[in-house]
Amino acid sequence: MSKNIEIERKFLVKDESYKQLSVRRYEIKQGYLCKESGRTIRIRIRDNEAFITIKGASANNGLSHFEWEKAIDTEDAEQLLNLALPGIIEKTRWIIPAENGALKWEVDEFHGRLDGLTIAEIELEDENQTFDKPAFIAQEVTGRKEYYNSNL
Repeated sequence: MSKNIEIERKFLVKDESYKQLSVRRYEIKQGYLCKESGRTIRIRIRDNEAFITIKGASANNGLSHFEWEKAIDTEDAEQLLNLALPGIIEKTRWIIPAENGALKWEVDEFHGRLDGLTIAEIELEDENQTFDKPAFIAQEVTGRKEYYNSNL
């Protein structure tokens, strides 16, 4: 498997118990320069770091996709966000270790126009990898395009 293939599963969150389990949190601001079918170009500022990310089309019912990411200067990222399509996303990301220790949950608590939406993702090494779902996990939404950040 290519190092640029991201495999993840996505779930809605039913309560805030993840906050007590969190080992780290980030404030994130992101926008999209391109949101074509099969290709997105995202600018993200996470605390004091910034990244440009290019993602390819989803495969296997939204379970995996090509992803290329590079760190960029924060000032450059702020300027690029000014060119972003409407709908800048602001969220708090909570990092929660998974039970087996090798994996981690990333729980995104959205703010502003998306206030009230909370989504958890777990990145896997293999599409068939098993994992335990913590109590805060609700309905799976992997592959549902309305929950892709680029569509929010």
